Amino acid sequence: MSDLTIHHTERSPAWLVEARALLALAAPLALAQLAQMAVLTTDVVMLGRLSREALASAAIGNTVYYLAWLIGSGPAQAVSPVIAQIIGARPRHRNGVRTSVRMGLWVTTLVSAPLMILMLNAGPILRALGQEPALADGAGVFVAMLCFGLPFTLGFQVLRNFATALNRAAAPMWVMGLSIIWNGVVGYALIFGHFGAPKLGLMGSGLATSSSAVFAFVALLVVVLVDPKLRAYRVFRRASRPVRAKLSELLRLGMPIGLTMIFEAMLFNAMTLVMGTFGAVPVAAHQIALNFASVTFMVPLGIAMAATVRVGIATGRGDPDAARRAGFTAMGLSILFMSASALGMILFGRQIAGLYVGGRAGDEAVITLATQYLLVAAAFQVFDALQVVGALSLRGLKDARMPMVIAGVSYWLAGAPVCILLGVVMGLQGLGVWIGLAFGLAVAASAMIWRFHWITRRG
Repeated sequence: MSDLTIHHTERSPAWLVEARALLALAAPLALAQLAQMAVLTTDVVMLGRLSREALASAAIGNTVYYLAWLIGSGPAQAVSPVIAQIIGARPRHRNGVRTSVRMGLWVTTLVSAPLMILMLNAGPILRALGQEPALADGAGVFVAMLCFGLPFTLGFQVLRNFATALNRAAAPMWVMGLSIIWNGVVGYALIFGHFGAPKLGLMGSGLATSSSAVFAFVALLVVVLVDPKLRAYRVFRRASRPVRAKLSELLRLGMPIGLTMIFEAMLFNAMTLVMGTFGAVPVAAHQIALNFASVTFMVPLGIAMAATVRVGIATGRGDPDAARRAGFTAMGLSILFMSASALGMILFGRQIAGLYVGGRAGDEAVITLATQYLLVAAAFQVFDALQVVGALSLRGLKDARMPMVIAGVSYWLAGAPVCILLGVVMGLQGLGVWIGLAFGLAVAASAMIWRFHWITRRG
């Protein structure tokens, strides 16, 4: 037997063990992310059946909401690698974990107030950005209702990251599953005026989504207080006492994490605004394709979140080989899933688009455009998976600043110019915008993978 064969035989069990550990952690995380997307998809489907204008207003309104959400999410996401490295280095260091969770809730509470003010002014902001007045006004009403759920959404992320790092990822999954039912029932009642509730349309959709965020936070809080393993950390002990060093660490790590997510998400949201200048039909088709691509993205995102924990724990215990193995195993698993989802978009794009509209006159144009955009989305599925797994694997190493730079360059110096060139200058409109999005994701994926390889190769 050659040296190469011996080496392969020795390494294969370690990669297999890592794949199993990743899948065990990633499965409930991916299901929780899919449940979270199901909440948003429920809103999209119901608003699509209310009217195309309501769907378009929600689409452009979400550009403001997600900007606020992403800014607040940075510190919340920083909780995961911080706790993972603490557990890897000192598994019984409960005080460090407790402090990280408590300060994570502090930070998200502090940043929520100014972000809610931003959301309450969504209508004027969108008007100033050149959106159609009727759509901007509808979006303003929708986002104003969403703002009340923002602090609870951010708080849920902190508790979820705490539970995940302690290998309790199933709890957030079940909570999000229940929140789908909550949002669906309340949304159905408030959007269309069923069960004796007033018919509030867009306002009802926003209120339902906010109420589901409150429900999810309270339910997961109960789990944290009841589950024996989580309760042992007594995360609310000395809850009113700030720990400046930990606050500083979460902000120092969280702000570039937030900016990394903003650079990517706001490219998509900015292109939604560009699509809004083409009219209600293109932006409605864009929202359909973007929503479905976001649904499939939740699986590699769950794998990536598991990679953050696995890479972080390995780094904390001083095992760079295990950290490298965790990151690249996660990339391989995400490629397998996204290849399958791309094939589904290619084969069933028209049927997928048809699920989002109610069969009214004029919906055929929306379906045709959405099917076209889904073909482009199929082409960038693997790139989308690799960029998020690469970024979150780097997060497990507490490497946040360079991924921020990579995201800024990839999406705004590469992707955005191509979107504008093809979509606006060359007149391809929505198709050109989606080709530009694919290009930006490809650049980001290549750079994130190389960065992770370069750091972990040196140990």
